[in-house]
Amino acid sequence: MIARIALIAAITATPAVAQEVNIYSYRQPELIQPLTDAFTEETGIKVNVAFLNKGMVERLQAEGDRSPADLIFTVDISRLAAAVNAGLTQPVTSDTLTANVPDQYRDPDGHWWGLTTRARIVYASKERVAEGEIATYEDLADPKWEGRICTRSGTHPYNVALVSAMLHHHGEEKTREWLEGVKANLARKPQGNDRAQVKAIWAGECDISLGNTYYMGKMLENEDQQAWAESVNIVFPVIGGKGAHVNISGVAMTKAAPNRDNALKMMEFLTSPEAQEIYAKANYEYPIAPGTEPIDLVASWGSFTPDDVNLMDLAKLRPDALKLIEQVDFDG
Repeated sequence: MIARIALIAAITATPAVAQEVNIYSYRQPELIQPLTDAFTEETGIKVNVAFLNKGMVERLQAEGDRSPADLIFTVDISRLAAAVNAGLTQPVTSDTLTANVPDQYRDPDGHWWGLTTRARIVYASKERVAEGEIATYEDLADPKWEGRICTRSGTHPYNVALVSAMLHHHGEEKTREWLEGVKANLARKPQGNDRAQVKAIWAGECDISLGNTYYMGKMLENEDQQAWAESVNIVFPVIGGKGAHVNISGVAMTKAAPNRDNALKMMEFLTSPEAQEIYAKANYEYPIAPGTEPIDLVASWGSFTPDDVNLMDLAKLRPDALKLIEQVDFDG
């Protein structure tokens, strides 16, 4: 009887002293497994990952203060901002994080921190688009591209972020005109994902498309999609004369975080040069820690200057961007 009581007491006490960190992730487990393995090997802290297809904010809201999640991993600034705006995160202060993450890739109030970046660029047909024909995102509204552009839905977060950047640089009137111009140049109704647009270029349905850089790597590693990738060039346009539009993968600590100290250790590890390079290699993205470089394949796509706007400024413009996209009936 005494032994049984002792066992129950040990089990009950375990969660309070367990060396672990719990993550809710929009990124597939296989993409972050190398990171979690490296962190555990270095620190001895176990990492538990729950992969979510959608509904992260709703789940955290339902769990409230009882949520087991310490950190959230996600892509796109709008998703990070949604968690912050819902009051589900807490600010984090760390000299290590500040040193590793440039200003434009972190929340000014410390609620989220960028890990890697990807540029939203133009995929251009090698056969039908000459070098230098596209220099800016604004060029996409030029009538010379009538019937030659493919894209996924205008209301997808990746495109909403780009429209938010247009709003930041040009204001409402010019952004509306740009959206109307791009819509007039579409070869077909917006549909599919970024890879589907490159396939359409390969098939001759259009000549240029919008897409994230890492999809080039994903296509090249897929035997059935290599021909699509090899049919296009990557073009890094500039926006508002500043640089290429970029977005991030990022991390935030939940408000309820039951393992806060371990969570902070993992955040600091994730922004370290070692982890940055692991993450960037697995996802064909760009590391952001000072002194880090993309892998050779990613570097071969060309160099570019990223737009220096703080991404939280773009997140604040998301409602206005979405409103404009719907007003011009971009997907109609």
